[in-house]
Order: sequence, then structure tokens, then C-alpha cells
Amino acid sequence: MTRYERFVVFMIIFSLAGELQLGLSHDSIQHIITYRFFNQLKSGIPKSCRGKAFYTYDSFINATKAKGFAGFGTTGTLVVRKRELAAFFAHVAHETENLCYVEEIYRGIYCEPSKGWPCKNGNRYFGRGPLQLTWNSNYGAAGKYLGLPLLNDPGLVAQKPDIAFKTSIWYWMVKSKCHSAMTSLRGEGFAGTIRAINGGECKGGLPGAVQDRVNLYRKVCLLLGVSTGPNLYC
Repeated sequence: MTRYERFVVFMIIFSLAGELQLGLSHDSIQHIITYRFFNQLKSGIPKSCRGKAFYTYDSFINATKAKGFAGFGTTGTLVVRKRELAAFFAHVAHETENLCYVEEIYRGIYCEPSKGWPCKNGNRYFGRGPLQLTWNSNYGAAGKYLGLPLLNDPGLVAQKPDIAFKTSIWYWMVKSKCHSAMTSLRGEGFAGTIRAINGGECKGGLPGAVQDRVNLYRKVCLLLGVSTGPNLYC
């Protein structure tokens, strides 16, 4: 073994030892989404952005550990896991302008008739959180799943970052087919996640928005050192 080869082996062992000391493994989300990566996503936004201080790395990691989210960012090969997390953060970047916004600028009522989740107390169910949870039915269903009174108090999503990330992961894993689009053998790829999050943009609906999502996905994939895979446009 040459001196260079011994050095490479040493660095690999040193790196793995550091991950073990931190309690990380190659299957953990922290191994892919690091503290440095997370803060790099919002490094270019101004200090005036509320999301710069609101969205934290710890709040994201804590949300991923919530009951009911097994498989998020940990399903399949390392390539598959990286692509799913890249897709998630690409949509987060699009919806919040790189983690700048916590609440939607246009604060509409977003109340639709629903027997199961009727609007409460004149609340407005506009977009909040990393994926901008919207509509009373989504607040109600997410609240039930997470054990939170989101139908009665939708503002909780914009008050506590852990809750904000939990609602977005709930939408990704439970409400929509985003997770399966990125992880299943017959998944629809990134295009499927666009259809799941805002299908109205597809088929020429809002080509500029679709292009922005795709550009962000490519950027995040590059940061994570993974190819995009097929099926980018919906």
C-alpha cells in the first residue's frame, strides 16, 4: 500500500469515527442534510427575512424524528435518499424563497366547505411553513395526525419551527405522493412531486414556476453530490 493509499484509508476511518461520535450513520438524515448545508440554503437571504432566524437546523431534524415519518429521507439507496431530500428542499426553497418567508404574502381565507374540517372562529388558512400548508382541510388533517389543534389555531404553524417542519413533512409523506414519487421503483420522479404540490403549474399552467422548481432541484442535487434522475418536468 502506497503512502497516498494509507492516507486515504486513514481519512475514511477518521471521517467515520467522527460520525460515530456524533451518533450519525450513513442511513441518517444528518449524514446528508448537515448543519452547514442547511444554513447554506438561506445564506443569501437578507437578515430582514423572518425565516432566517425561524427555520433552524435543529427544528428540521427534530421534525424528521416525529412519530409517523419513518422512511422520510431514509428510504432506498444513498442516491435515492439524496434525491428525495433534494426534492423536498427544492420545493421548500421555491415556496419560501430560500427559507425567507414563514407566512404567505397574500393572506387569504382559504376556507372550503368541509364536513370533517369546517373552518373555525374566522381563521384564515393561508400558506404557512416550509411547504406553505394551505386550506382548512389540510390544517385539520395535519393537526389530527400530529395531535395539534391546527384547525382552531392555524397560527401555530408560524409560531413554532418544529411544528412548521412537521406539517411540511406530513404533507410530503402522508397527504401527497411526493415520497413515493421519489423513492418507488416506478416513481414519477421530481415531476411527480410538482404535480402533488401544485398540479396547476403543470402542462403549461405556470411554466415559469415549474422551471424555477426544476432549477432549484438541480442546484440542491449539485450541493448534495447526486444526479437528478429522469422525469423533471410535469
